[in-house]
Amino acid sequence: ASRVYVNSKKKACQRCGIHSEEIKMPATASTAEIVAQVEQLNQSKDIHGILVQLPIPAGIDEQQVINSVHPSKDVDGFHPASLGRLFSDDPLFVPCTPAGIMDLVKSTGIEIKGKECVVVGRSLIVGKPISMLLLREHGTVTIAHSRTANLTEVCRRADILVVAVGRPQLVTGSMIKPGAVVIDVGTNKVNDRLVGDVNFEEAAAVASYITPVPGGVGPMTIAKLMENTVLAARLAKR
Repeated sequence: ASRVYVNSKKKACQRCGIHSEEIKMPATASTAEIVAQVEQLNQSKDIHGILVQLPIPAGIDEQQVINSVHPSKDVDGFHPASLGRLFSDDPLFVPCTPAGIMDLVKSTGIEIKGKECVVVGRSLIVGKPISMLLLREHGTVTIAHSRTANLTEVCRRADILVVAVGRPQLVTGSMIKPGAVVIDVGTNKVNDRLVGDVNFEEAAAVASYITPVPGGVGPMTIAKLMENTVLAARLAKR
């Protein structure tokens, strides 16, 4: 999935007129060697955005590598400085998947203000940032996860349900409030096909709007990455 995603990013850059370069580190590379490579890119005036393709192989300190990206080039929005700005209500580079989700929710025309929003998943990449973005729009946000005891009841309260746990078809139709907006962030390989964290057929019969997997959140993530890269280039020219 990571390989497919890298290729999609490169194609999107080409379409947008953004020069992209893929740097493959050897399988034997240490954390220090990867950080040194990132530092080199930090120094280059020709490079406006750096992203670290996750997941990183075992044995590498993922957080140290992410932290080594200069905040002004953090187009993925994963650096503690970027997340700190988001959590302080002063966002600059918003993580791409949560930013894309917000555009999808807003495209329905349904007002977020005052709505019950349930986010299933608590990762720094999706769960926590999307919770903050929904909160900024005055949604009433509940964060649930795979260990939430009464997950069905919690999900059934949601006017807006975002599911990002990486558990194939965890959320079934009976867990969805009729008329809810359902955003499925999961991409799981099951019997050689990609499925989401939501049972699409069951959920589609109940929800007013639902995103498919694949082809739902993924393209929005890439679009937001392009936006962040253009923003980084503009800021660098100031």
